Amino acid sequence: MECLVGLALSLVLVAPLIKNSGEFIAKKIQYEKSQFLTAEADRALELIGRAIRMAGYQNANSALTSVRKNSSSNNYIQIQKNSGYRGSDSLMVKHGISSGVDFDCIGNILSKERTKNNLAQQGFLVDRQASALKGVKVNGGSLICQSLDRQGRIQNTTLMNGIHHFSVEALPASAGKAFKVKLEMTDGILIHQTFERTFAARNLL
Repeated sequence: MECLVGLALSLVLVAPLIKNSGEFIAKKIQYEKSQFLTAEADRALELIGRAIRMAGYQNANSALTSVRKNSSSNNYIQIQKNSGYRGSDSLMVKHGISSGVDFDCIGNILSKERTKNNLAQQGFLVDRQASALKGVKVNGGSLICQSLDRQGRIQNTTLMNGIHHFSVEALPASAGKAFKVKLEMTDGILIHQTFERTFAARNLL
């Protein structure tokens, strides 16, 4: 009887500790997921922002420089609304290549071979996760980078998963030079975070 009483008392004392430990582990996992999504969003926004800042750029020695001066920003930044996964937008940016070392959105060094009509292209869109099995719950869509290969053909590369929604808005007062980019990230279960930044194109008139 004394053993049973002792065991019961031990359970009474230990049960709250087990419960607290479980809650702590769950919160730690959620925190780590949140930090991971934040890091992924920062990486994506940095790539998108870099592309927007380069939109319309032409090397001073390029034969297309005079043409660019008479072209609208629509030639260099194209936004398609509600064209992707869960109504996400898509973005396509075109620009020339500088005399230095430039990279596209997947880290390829830009060269004349990776251009079309002497312009490099960098696109961003959200699609359903290609690796997801049918019927399996997924944690959002995949952010896709569109760039040109060495033959000047469009290639799609997955940058990251966990994208719930992606939107790009041209700010009205900026005459097509500033853009608000919004990324909604999710783990597909509990976490849903929104990240928003504004970027200005440096080379558009």
